Amino acid sequence: MYRTHTCGELTISNAGQEITLAGWVQTVRKFGAITFIDLRDRYGITQLLFGEELNTELDSQPLGREFVLQATGKVAERTNKNPNMATGDIEILVSSFRVLNKSALPPFTIQDETDGGDDLRMKYRFLDLRRNPVRRNLELRYAVNRSARNYLHENSFMDIETPFLIKSTPEGARDFVVPSRMNPGQFYALPQSPQTFKQLLMVSGYDRYYQIVKCFRDEDLRADRQPEFTQIDCEMAFVEQEDILNMFEGLVKRIFKDVKDIDYTDAVERMTWETAMWTYGNDKPDIRFGMKIGNLKFPLHTFPGRQAHLQTMIGAGESGFAVFDNAETVLAIAVPGCSEYTRKQIDELTEWVKRPQIGMQGMVYIKCNTDGTYKSSVDKFFTEDKLKAIADAADAQAGDLVLILAGKEERTRKATSELRLELGKRLGLRREDEFRLLWVLDFPLFEYAEEDNRWVARHHPFTSPKPDQIATMIDNDPLIANADKYLEHPYANIKANAYDMVLNGNEIGGGSIRIYQRELQEKMFAALGMSQEEALHKFGFLLGAFEFGAPPHGGIAFGFDRLCAILGGSETIRDFIAFPKNNSGRDVMLDAPSSIDDKQFEELQIKLNLK
Repeated sequence: MYRTHTCGELTISNAGQEITLAGWVQTVRKFGAITFIDLRDRYGITQLLFGEELNTELDSQPLGREFVLQATGKVAERTNKNPNMATGDIEILVSSFRVLNKSALPPFTIQDETDGGDDLRMKYRFLDLRRNPVRRNLELRYAVNRSARNYLHENSFMDIETPFLIKSTPEGARDFVVPSRMNPGQFYALPQSPQTFKQLLMVSGYDRYYQIVKCFRDEDLRADRQPEFTQIDCEMAFVEQEDILNMFEGLVKRIFKDVKDIDYTDAVERMTWETAMWTYGNDKPDIRFGMKIGNLKFPLHTFPGRQAHLQTMIGAGESGFAVFDNAETVLAIAVPGCSEYTRKQIDELTEWVKRPQIGMQGMVYIKCNTDGTYKSSVDKFFTEDKLKAIADAADAQAGDLVLILAGKEERTRKATSELRLELGKRLGLRREDEFRLLWVLDFPLFEYAEEDNRWVARHHPFTSPKPDQIATMIDNDPLIANADKYLEHPYANIKANAYDMVLNGNEIGGGSIRIYQRELQEKMFAALGMSQEEALHKFGFLLGAFEFGAPPHGGIAFGFDRLCAILGGSETIRDFIAFPKNNSGRDVMLDAPSSIDDKQFEELQIKLNLK
C-alpha cells in the first residue's frame, strides 16, 4: 500500500508506531547532516526528519516542491512543537523513502498566501486546487450539498434526474444550443432549469422531487454568475405558498446548523416586494442594518397600483431649489453617527455617486448636529425647520448624516440603494459572521416592455397569479391600445404567487406556486404575446399533460453556488466551483470554447458564416 495514514491524522498517541505516508513535498529545509521535509496531502501536513544516512541519499537525488513522495518511518515526539499544526507534536523519523513522481517548478507558490494572479491560477487550476483556502471552499460546498440532501431525504423528497439535452424554450435568458448529428439542421438546448420537467413529475405523481443540478444560461458574466451553475431544485404537489415557505426555511436553517453550527431560531421576516422597493430600493434588501430610504417626493407613477402623491416634505415645485423641484423623485438615507464627517469625506461620497456605475449628478447632505442644530449644503434654500422636517422624514437622529439624491425615479432608487449598501459596508454594518434571512413576497406577475408594447413575465411563464386574482387574468384581454395607459390595465395590479428568499442582501432562492390548469396557462402565454400555434409548438407537451389530472403544485430553486459563497464569506461564486470559467466565459485551463475540425462540421452538416 502507498500509505497507512494521512498527513493530517497522526498525534502524540501514535508515538513509536511504524507508518507510511504519501503526499506532496511542501518545503525542504536542510540543516547540516539532517533534512526536514513538510509532506502535504488533502488532510494536512506532517514533518519528516531525514537523518544523516538518508540525507546523503537526498544529496544525490534532491527533492523539490510538489514532488510526490512516499516515506516510511517511526512516529516520534518533536522537540520543537508547533501548536499551529494539527500534527505539530510529532514528526516522522524516516527510514526509507521513494519518489513516486517528480514535479516541474510550479508557476506559483502553492501556499495559503500565493504569488499567483487570478489568470495564472485559473490556467493551472489543478495546482490551485491543492491550496488550503480552495480546498476549504470545496469542503464547505460538499458540506452544504450533504446537509441539503439529508434534510430533503428526511422529508420524503426523491432525487430524480432530468435530461440535459432538451428543447429550446423561452425562459428569460439565451440558451446554449447543441447540434444534432442524427437530426441535421436541428438542435438541442441545454436546460436553463429543469422547470417543465419538475412540473411534469408532479403530474406523474412524484409529489416531492429534488435535484442538485447543473443549469446553463448564455449570459454576460460577473462575480456571482457563471454560464453553468448549480441549483438545489425542488417541487412539491398539493401545497400552498405557506407550505413551501415553512419547508424551505427549515432547509436553510438545517444547512446553517450543519455547516456553520448556527442555531437560526428567529422567525424569518417577510416583506412585500413593494415595501422592499420603497424602503430599501431593491427587491433583495440587506436587513442586517437599518438606514431605510425616505421618499421626500413621490413621483406621479412609481409602482402599479400605488396612488400618486405630489405634495410631500420638500413641497412639489415650491422649495425654490430646482434640483428637487424638477426631479421625478427625491430619496434620502440617514447615516447613523456620521454628522462629524468632514467636507473631504462628504466630497468623496459625492464623487462616488457620480461614478458611471451609479450615474448621479450630485448629492445633498444635512448634518443633524448633536446640539440640535442642522447644517446643510442647501442652507440657503431651506429654513432650519424645513431641514429638520426633511431629516425627520428620513428617520434621522441627532448625530446622523442625511444624504439625499434626486433625479429620474429608477436611477435614483438604484443609486440610493447602492449608496446605502456602500455605507453599510464602510461602517462595518454588513458583517460576514451575521446571517439574516428574509422572504420577499407579492411580486408583480407582469412587467411591461414599452419597446415591444407587451407584457413580459417577471419570473417565468409558469408562475400562477395570487388565487384571488386568477379571475382578473382570465376575464381581461391583455392587449393595450395605448402604451401610455398600461398602468391603468388590470394586469398591472396582478400579483404573482411567488416568493424569493434573501440572505444578507443576496437572493439565494426563488420560486412560485405554478399554473396547473390548461386554460390559465394558455392565457399566460397569450399575455406574453405568444400565438396559440407558437404555444403549442414550444409547450404543447406541458399543455397536454395538464389535461390528465395535474395536481396543484409549487416549488423553489436555490442558487447553490451563491449560498456556498455567502456561507464562506466570499463575494464571488468562482471560489466555490472546482473548475470555473472566467469573466469571458472561457475555461483558460482547457482553452475552451475552441474551434472544431472540418470533419465535425461535415458530420453535423453545418457551415460557419462568421461576419
